[in-house]
Amino acid sequence: MLLFTARSARAVGGRDKKEKIRMDKLLEILKGLHPEVDFETCENLVDGKILDSFDIISIISEISEEFDVTVSAEYIVPENFNSAKALYALIEKLEDED
Repeated sequence: MLLFTARSARAVGGRDKKEKIRMDKLLEILKGLHPEVDFETCENLVDGKILDSFDIISIISEISEEFDVTVSAEYIVPENFNSAKALYALIEKLEDED
């Protein structure tokens, strides 16, 4: 039997709020590079040549500092940088590895 209490609802709500704040910070970083791009919906940032190699280096530097993660070469692949959602998933994965 699964119980959903007010306490667990607050925990879930708190996590969702924290994730939103973190995603907003990531979007702020991305918009700093290309304010003309809708990063919330775009899913071909690399494949569509919106981001170039200099942008990727800048993003890696910014997320390393902001989220205290290290992006090793094995993770620098287009799939991880094609959308804000993919990039956020990468950040979460790197945090879990630490």
